[in-house]
Amino acid sequence: MLMVNIAEAKARLSEYLEAVARGEQVIICNRNQPVAELRAVAPQQTKPRDLSPLFPGRTFMTDAFFEPMSEAELQEWYGPAVFPAKVAERPPAYGEGKPTRKRKKRS
Repeated sequence: MLMVNIAEAKARLSEYLEAVARGEQVIICNRNQPVAELRAVAPQQTKPRDLSPLFPGRTFMTDAFFEPMSEAELQEWYGPAVFPAKVAERPPAYGEGKPTRKRKKRS
Protein backbone atom coordinates (compact mmCIF):
# COMPACT_ATOMS: atom_id res chain seq x y z
CA MET A 1 0.00 0.00 0.00
CA LEU A 2 1.31 3.42 -0.99
CA MET A 3 0.35 6.62 0.84
CA VAL A 4 1.09 9.86 -1.04
CA ASN A 5 0.18 13.51 -0.57
CA ILE A 6 -1.73 15.44 -3.22
CA ALA A 7 1.29 17.30 -4.65
CA GLU A 8 3.21 14.06 -5.14
CA ALA A 9 0.15 12.34 -6.64
CA LYS A 10 -0.21 15.18 -9.16
CA ALA A 11 3.47 15.04 -10.08
CA ARG A 12 3.69 11.26 -10.47
CA LEU A 13 0.14 10.23 -11.40
CA SER A 14 1.15 8.00 -14.31
CA GLU A 15 3.50 5.99 -12.05
CA TYR A 16 0.76 5.48 -9.48
CA LEU A 17 -1.70 4.41 -12.19
CA GLU A 18 0.77 1.77 -13.33
CA ALA A 19 1.13 0.58 -9.73
CA VAL A 20 -2.64 0.32 -9.40
CA ALA A 21 -2.80 -1.67 -12.64
CA ARG A 22 -0.30 -4.12 -11.09
CA GLY A 23 -2.64 -4.55 -8.12
CA GLU A 24 -1.22 -2.11 -5.58
CA GLN A 25 -3.39 0.16 -3.46
CA VAL A 26 -2.64 3.91 -3.47
CA ILE A 27 -4.06 6.16 -0.75
CA ILE A 28 -4.05 9.90 -1.51
CA CYS A 29 -3.66 12.15 1.55
CA ASN A 30 -4.18 15.83 2.28
CA ARG A 31 -1.57 16.90 4.86
CA ASN A 32 -0.96 13.24 5.76
CA GLN A 33 -4.69 12.57 6.34
CA PRO A 34 -6.20 9.95 3.95
CA VAL A 35 -8.91 11.43 1.73
CA ALA A 36 -9.12 9.16 -1.32
CA GLU A 37 -8.16 5.76 -2.64
CA LEU A 38 -6.84 5.12 -6.13
CA ARG A 39 -7.82 1.65 -7.29
CA ALA A 40 -8.40 -0.31 -10.46
CA VAL A 41 -11.81 -0.40 -12.13
CA ALA A 42 -13.65 -3.71 -11.81
CA PRO A 43 -13.82 -5.64 -15.10
CA GLN A 44 -17.03 -5.24 -17.09
CA GLN A 45 -19.48 -8.13 -17.22
CA THR A 46 -19.63 -9.65 -20.68
CA LYS A 47 -23.04 -11.32 -20.38
CA PRO A 48 -26.31 -9.82 -19.12
CA ARG A 49 -27.32 -10.55 -15.55
CA ASP A 50 -29.90 -13.25 -14.91
CA LEU A 51 -32.96 -11.64 -13.34
CA SER A 52 -34.99 -14.84 -13.01
CA PRO A 53 -34.21 -15.26 -9.26
CA LEU A 54 -36.20 -12.08 -8.67
CA PHE A 55 -39.33 -13.70 -10.11
CA PRO A 56 -39.37 -17.39 -9.12
CA GLY A 57 -41.59 -19.53 -11.31
CA ARG A 58 -42.18 -16.80 -13.89
CA THR A 59 -40.55 -16.00 -17.18
CA PHE A 60 -39.14 -12.52 -16.98
CA MET A 61 -39.65 -11.48 -20.60
CA THR A 62 -41.38 -13.24 -23.47
CA ASP A 63 -40.88 -12.72 -27.20
CA ALA A 64 -44.13 -10.70 -27.27
CA PHE A 65 -42.32 -7.98 -25.34
CA PHE A 66 -40.41 -7.02 -28.48
CA GLU A 67 -43.47 -6.84 -30.78
CA PRO A 68 -45.09 -3.45 -31.46
CA MET A 69 -48.25 -2.61 -29.54
CA SER A 70 -51.61 -2.61 -31.31
CA GLU A 71 -53.65 0.59 -31.64
CA ALA A 72 -56.04 -0.59 -28.91
CA GLU A 73 -53.13 -1.28 -26.54
CA LEU A 74 -51.62 2.13 -27.30
CA GLN A 75 -54.98 3.80 -26.59
CA GLU A 76 -55.24 1.87 -23.33
CA TRP A 77 -51.66 2.75 -22.38
CA TYR A 78 -51.71 6.46 -23.19
CA GLY A 79 -55.41 7.14 -22.65
CA PRO A 80 -57.39 9.65 -24.70
CA ALA A 81 -55.48 12.19 -26.71
CA VAL A 82 -54.65 15.24 -24.64
CA PHE A 83 -53.94 17.56 -27.55
CA PRO A 84 -56.23 18.13 -30.52
CA ALA A 85 -55.11 16.62 -33.80
CA LYS A 86 -54.93 20.01 -35.55
CA VAL A 87 -53.85 23.28 -34.03
CA ALA A 88 -55.11 26.50 -35.53
CA GLU A 89 -52.39 29.08 -35.70
CA ARG A 90 -52.42 32.58 -37.03
CA PRO A 91 -49.99 33.22 -39.84
CA PRO A 92 -47.14 35.53 -38.84
CA ALA A 93 -47.90 39.19 -39.44
CA TYR A 94 -44.37 40.34 -40.49
CA GLY A 95 -45.53 43.89 -40.98
CA GLU A 96 -48.67 43.17 -43.00
CA GLY A 97 -51.55 45.24 -41.74
CA LYS A 98 -49.43 47.04 -39.18
CA PRO A 99 -49.62 50.84 -39.19
CA THR A 100 -46.45 52.45 -40.43
CA ARG A 101 -45.01 55.60 -38.98
CA LYS A 102 -44.74 58.41 -41.43
CA ARG A 103 -41.87 60.82 -41.11
CA LYS A 104 -42.60 64.45 -40.85
CA LYS A 105 -41.23 66.62 -43.63
CA ARG A 106 -38.69 69.13 -42.54
CA SER A 107 -39.20 72.62 -43.76
